[in-house]
Amino acid sequence: MSGAAGDRAFLPPVPPEAPLAMPVQDFAAPPPPGPARERPAPSVLLARLIAFGGCALIVALGFWQMLLVFGGQVQPLQWALLVFFTLTFGWVGFSFCSLLAGLIAQQPQTPADPGEARIAVVMPVYHEDPADSMGLLAALADELAAAGMADRAEIFVLSDSRDPDFFAAETLAVAALRETCPLPVWYRRRTDNTGRKAGNIAEFVRRWGGCYDQMVVLDADSVVGGTVIREMSARMSADPALALIQTIPMLVGGQTLFSRVIQFAGRVYGPPIARGVAAWSGDDGNFWGHNAMIRVRAFAACCGLPELPGNPPFGGTILSHDFVEAALLRRAGWKVRLDWDLRASYEGSPPTLLDMAVRERRWAQGNLQHLRLIGARGFSWISRVHFTIGILGFLMSPVWLAMILVGLALTAKVILSKPEYFPNSYQLFPDWPTFDSTRMTWLLAAAMGLLLVPKFVAVIRAWRRPLAANAGGRSRILASALFETVLSALIAPVQMLIQTRQIAEILRGRNSGWESQVRKGSMPPWRLVLSRHWIHVASGLAVLAVVAMLSPGQLIWLSPILAGLILSPAISRWTASPVFGRWARMAGLLVTPEERQTPELLVASGAQIRRLRQDGSATLALGADPAAMARHRALLAPLPARPAAERLPAIAAAAKIAAASSQAEALSFLDRGEKAALLSDPHLLAAWAALPR
Repeated sequence: MSGAAGDRAFLPPVPPEAPLAMPVQDFAAPPPPGPARERPAPSVLLARLIAFGGCALIVALGFWQMLLVFGGQVQPLQWALLVFFTLTFGWVGFSFCSLLAGLIAQQPQTPADPGEARIAVVMPVYHEDPADSMGLLAALADELAAAGMADRAEIFVLSDSRDPDFFAAETLAVAALRETCPLPVWYRRRTDNTGRKAGNIAEFVRRWGGCYDQMVVLDADSVVGGTVIREMSARMSADPALALIQTIPMLVGGQTLFSRVIQFAGRVYGPPIARGVAAWSGDDGNFWGHNAMIRVRAFAACCGLPELPGNPPFGGTILSHDFVEAALLRRAGWKVRLDWDLRASYEGSPPTLLDMAVRERRWAQGNLQHLRLIGARGFSWISRVHFTIGILGFLMSPVWLAMILVGLALTAKVILSKPEYFPNSYQLFPDWPTFDSTRMTWLLAAAMGLLLVPKFVAVIRAWRRPLAANAGGRSRILASALFETVLSALIAPVQMLIQTRQIAEILRGRNSGWESQVRKGSMPPWRLVLSRHWIHVASGLAVLAVVAMLSPGQLIWLSPILAGLILSPAISRWTASPVFGRWARMAGLLVTPEERQTPELLVASGAQIRRLRQDGSATLALGADPAAMARHRALLAPLPARPAAERLPAIAAAAKIAAASSQAEALSFLDRGEKAALLSDPHLLAAWAALPR
């Protein structure tokens, strides 16, 4: 598997198989054998006391103070508001306490010995722009070679693409990557997409896992620096019980205003939050599905995922597989860590609010599936906490909505109903309606403080670090933080209603499906945003009209929510604009250090993407260029023996090619399945290429 880069262009598509057993796990059975669990370090125990003990104290205080707001006898609607408020107060309180816990996080150390582990860099792709993905891998390969790891690192591109046009583009991009890459590059395309991404990784482990000690899992739009991979490998090699190291991916490449907002928020607020999570997680960390290093044999022994019984959305393939894989590793005794100090880790961001909603729909379904798994045998209680946080991350939207609706119902009841001071005939003293508005105001102020103080702390932290100079100075960071806070406040109620609807759809049994992700945004037409947001506008106007008639003073508290709902079509459309994104950058708003001083890895990946970019149809390029055809055919897997019924698309494609007078006419005759058969079969390709162009 070594040799000059040019020689690697003629390697077979995949290396010889080295099978590794990956048994399907039984969540009710004992875990497979693994390392003995170590007691948490004192710093981890203290961080847990701060995070969970502090949250419990905040919940108790919030419940008690809200109870005092209502005075003596609490009515049913007040009990409902009390429950919803306590949940919301505790949710923001936990984020605050988790941030505090990060103050005592221990700095991970990298051993001087880099180790000798064999590493596979694994990138699953599904209907992605291959130039973008291969460009990231090309830049990473150069960094790995510069870090002295070219002799023990290899790249695997694992395709689940079913669209034949993507298939042809992938092979040509991989072939071009192979010609200059200092590392071996392998390409495998599945035709059976069982298990989605998790199944894609599992097949790699079962067929080639025996070749490698460690694997770095990437997404199609993510990359990790070569030096970071070297550090992770050294840390994992030095600790035989360490099975997974998760990095903190920084969002980069945002062009639209929406992507730049979440990119800035992730860059400024993300590191202190992640440091807090790392502090109380200790060796019970979580997995986010990419930009992580995994010990291959531990993963194979523990992480074979079953299909859940029943139909989707709660049955079938486990969607949020990463949380489950981390929990399975930990229940067998393996360490799972979030190493917050590893920073050269990057990924793209969703470009628009509507695209974000599509992703969240799948994430919501995956996290709700965890309700079936959270009680599985052997999971550590911290693993169950990770599940709970993921579930609540989506359930808090309907909780917030319910709290608002109950609050409005209480207001309407007070205004429209006549108080009964003597409910009993022989009562000597009246029952005065009680509501401590001053205490309620302080409670709301405390909730806002718990929500905003972490942002304030993150901004102060940025001021005291080189981050400020690299992001335009302190004033620019402050202005950007204010801009982000206002825009996020307007977007939040829209996301609340979107997520609430998604939860309702999942509970009604609607499956999310499996769609390719949108990486590049454009401003949607008014017709589209109005069709997606009319219900939000109508809801905002209805509440505005009712509250204005019954209690105009309440509009002060509701104005951010109502403004976000009523303006949602404009916000959704304008934040999807790359033009406004460029305007923000020119104004010095929402600028991150990676934009002012672009890391060499990202600069190199941009150059590689431009080199690998191809114009026009990849399929037509095969017929026009014999060299391209040869590169494509070199990456084809051998055709398996199949029954006649499964060969019908190939048979039909052969007949249509024979009847065609040109390559273009032949392609126009073929449906999607027949075109896929053409691109997978060297004999059909030869017959098609023989036709005139």
